Amino acid sequence: MEIERINDDTVKFYISYIDIEERGFDREEIWYSRERSEELFWEMMDEVHQEEEFMIEGPLWIQVQALEKGLEVLVTKAQLTKDGQKIELPLTDEKMKDLPVDEKIESLLDQHFQGKQQEYSTVQFEDGFIEFITEFKDFEDLIALSKRSGLDGLNTKLYAYGDKYFLYIEFSEEDIEEEEIDNILSILLEYSEESPITVHMLQEYGKVVMENDVFDTVYKYFS
Repeated sequence: MEIERINDDTVKFYISYIDIEERGFDREEIWYSRERSEELFWEMMDEVHQEEEFMIEGPLWIQVQALEKGLEVLVTKAQLTKDGQKIELPLTDEKMKDLPVDEKIESLLDQHFQGKQQEYSTVQFEDGFIEFITEFKDFEDLIALSKRSGLDGLNTKLYAYGDKYFLYIEFSEEDIEEEEIDNILSILLEYSEESPITVHMLQEYGKVVMENDVFDTVYKYFS
């Protein structure tokens, strides 16, 4: 994979279809499987981080160009405005202008990696489940959250990655109504932020801190 650092907020990399297949991905499935495209993306981003120290923080803006023998991907760290409502992109470099975009794979990635730009309420059940991940900058925020009511019996797991804690929570369509999910997520986001990092990334590179019953465990030992 070829990597080019454009500026502090932007990196561009090229990966051939041969390289994609050598990594265990089918060149067709990355166009149609959101899960597999996310796995490939985070694998590439981890390599970018290793070589260029490109830290992933907040929403990402992604452009993908399909070339004859591979993919060219441009990733920019977007900044939220002070009111937290809009995304600002540092499009000041000439190399970033007029790059053709392949909308098919970009839409797959954008669904997950736009972070705060996308409201959590748009998440829908897939195969009977919803997975949601939030990140805590400070463990004290998680302790405060564990004291809130209405969080009992949830399927949760806590990861550590980098200098943050990540809460994985899974909802079953059979066990919970969407309105209740909205209420729970509203509580979570009072103390944490929705994370662009996927569970695959956490499983591969993160460390499991608590295997289950995160809120009960934190409340029992830290409150």
